[in-house]
Amino acid sequence: MGIVGSVGLGAVMSGTMGGGGSSSAPTVTPTATATAQAEEPSPEATPYQVKTYAEPPGMIIDTNNQYFAEIETERGIIRLELFDDEAPQTVNNFVFLARDGFYDGLTFHYVDPELAAQAGDPACRASGVVTCIGEDGPGYTLPTEANDEEHVAGTVAMAEDQNQVANGSQFFIALRDLPELEGHNTVFGQVVEGMDVVQSLTPRDPRDRTAPPGDEILSVTIEEEAPAGTE
Repeated sequence: MGIVGSVGLGAVMSGTMGGGGSSSAPTVTPTATATAQAEEPSPEATPYQVKTYAEPPGMIIDTNNQYFAEIETERGIIRLELFDDEAPQTVNNFVFLARDGFYDGLTFHYVDPELAAQAGDPACRASGVVTCIGEDGPGYTLPTEANDEEHVAGTVAMAEDQNQVANGSQFFIALRDLPELEGHNTVFGQVVEGMDVVQSLTPRDPRDRTAPPGDEILSVTIEEEAPAGTE
């Protein structure tokens, strides 16, 4: 899945963005991958279980509050301000997935220094136990959430497929202004610290079998701040 085909990202940058519906416990979908045995091989391969969900999360954030996300990577920390006023459903979805540990252990599987860095495919794990092609998501999709935020360097947006209908777990951080994306790819945040970390991420394309490993997301921590003067 890609940002949008016209931007040249091809099989990368797609996902879903969050909305209503009730919160649901995650389910798992097996992805074919064999587990090597030291002596006698098992007659059946042990699949790695990719976390997915039966439906999108219900609303768990308070849009009166301000939200931040701290993405700890092996190259350093990237701190985001989340735009819950402009994209409440999308931020809600990201917060839910982050708090559920969905992003832990995933990689920035697509990085183009002249374009953007993308993460959030549950199959693109640092362990490499699942084949990563950049086309997996959380098991659900939701429509794009329109707002007036511009796609400038440092903004965080949801990835879409070429039909511009998917927003889920995959997100990207713009490394340059992307005016060609206006009207697509919900912008839901902005890097406020650690842009140098984003710029240092390993360039790679998951469609290239010789690509180096992607840089790992160790954890995503959500911070919630109430308005001044409130408890």
